[in-house]
Amino acid sequence: MKRRNTKIITAGSVCIGGGAVISLQSMLNVPSTDIEGSVRQAIALEQAGCEIIRLALPDREAVRLIPAIKQKVTVPLVADIHFDYRIALEAAAAGIDKIRINPGNIGDDSRVKQVADECRRRNIPIRIGVNSGSLEKSILAKYGKPTPQALCDSALYHAALLERYDFDQIVLSMKSSNVLFMKEAYELAAERCDYPLHLGVTEAGTERMGLIKSAAGIGSLLLEGIGDTIRVSLTDDPVKEVAAAKDILQALGLRHFGVQLIACPTCGRTRIDLIGLAKQAEERLKGCCKPITVAIMGCVVNGPGEAREADIGIAGGDGVGLLFKKGEIIRKVPEEHLLDELMKEIEQLP
Repeated sequence: MKRRNTKIITAGSVCIGGGAVISLQSMLNVPSTDIEGSVRQAIALEQAGCEIIRLALPDREAVRLIPAIKQKVTVPLVADIHFDYRIALEAAAAGIDKIRINPGNIGDDSRVKQVADECRRRNIPIRIGVNSGSLEKSILAKYGKPTPQALCDSALYHAALLERYDFDQIVLSMKSSNVLFMKEAYELAAERCDYPLHLGVTEAGTERMGLIKSAAGIGSLLLEGIGDTIRVSLTDDPVKEVAAAKDILQALGLRHFGVQLIACPTCGRTRIDLIGLAKQAEERLKGCCKPITVAIMGCVVNGPGEAREADIGIAGGDGVGLLFKKGEIIRKVPEEHLLDELMKEIEQLP
């Protein structure tokens, strides 16, 4: 798919926009006072494949997190700051790779200029993050309530404050818990500027609904070529956010993170425990990084035929299954040995 052309922004070692791969973000949810716990969680996120980690800095004391985490992880860190421009300046001095702030919320023009000047001097980009609850009174008065246009206007208003001081290393986000609102807000921004866009559905919810809303909102924009970096927001362990973001990008064919598993939903023709086999296969293939598609199919109707594009797979029978590669049957295997035989064949694939 053709992606939107944007400026390219660099946060530490990660390029955002300009055709760079869509990067994965998450955020620490350990209290900022718990430095050891924050470090442990940052390490876990990096090991899970997170490429940009955001951390809240609610006060100047929390700036201590930056050097502590940087000693243990290599991924770029983003400081999430509200209201106090001094925290932004101290975070920059402490080695932060990117700052998330809304310039209109940190005071008069002199404060905005100080932050812009310091970030320019240190080559630190700024993400402007607006949502339905952070809209300015003047914008709310204009539209009467939060709307997609209001979100877009707010983001561009904050960008203009930085542009006034010759700062354009900017990433924009316009998140909402309303999927349709966020989608339209990003579409409007994509038409009006060339800044990279960070996608997300804020306050998406717990794992089940959060995944659904994020896949719908983020996925629909990515299919339009809009979006340069993403976060799946879940009220859960942030490591799950990384896994979900990977799944969305892989499902859209935008990035590869391992085996692509396809499986039929089963029906009355199924004569083996296909649901159990599919779940076991998914678990056993978690660590496999081969760029292959594996099919777990219930019968000959949707086995080698329907899944002929799969690199390898199984098709169920009555207590047995067929192993096949690219639609060609290899051999018949008893149900109790089917998964083990499938794994042996996968190990032999390049």
